[in-house]
Amino acid sequence: MRKRDAEATQAAILAAAKIHFARSGYEGAFLRDIAADAGVDAALINRYFGGKDGLFAAALKHSIRPHAFHDWQRETFAVEMAKMMAGHAHQDMDRTHAFQFLLRAATSPVTAPLVNAAVQERFMGPIRAWIGGPNVEARARIFAAVFIGLLVERLIRDEPLEGRERKVFIERTAAVLQSLVEA
Repeated sequence: MRKRDAEATQAAILAAAKIHFARSGYEGAFLRDIAADAGVDAALINRYFGGKDGLFAAALKHSIRPHAFHDWQRETFAVEMAKMMAGHAHQDMDRTHAFQFLLRAATSPVTAPLVNAAVQERFMGPIRAWIGGPNVEARARIFAAVFIGLLVERLIRDEPLEGRERKVFIERTAAVLQSLVEA
């Protein structure tokens, strides 16, 4: 068991929960397994999160990082994003687990409504605010669809693009993304 430190304990539980939810989904993730991987007693999950539903909601919230949009520079973001999408999906395992968690949760009838609410609040809202301008709702929705599609393609591909294919992919992807940001 880990030394008593509420913040560190909650962080360890959340980290383990995100991995379990990504791997097994809501229905297949068990609190005792999450607690064991976090090095804590399962009762602490109820204490800190109120049970499996609360833990899932907290893990979902922590998997969508709305602050990332604030760091994007309009002039360079499309090329930077295209380069990232041309790279290896597993270069950042935290992001990969978070995305796998969201994909699995989105396909479950139990958790899909929670994912929708979290995505609207923590993903679509910040995108709309960052993009701004006319027709922002439609442009943000298309941006999200393209972005999520690129994430799925990169995850399935599971290797970085190389050579001419990488160059063309970056050029074309950057053009698509930039067209959605410009009003």
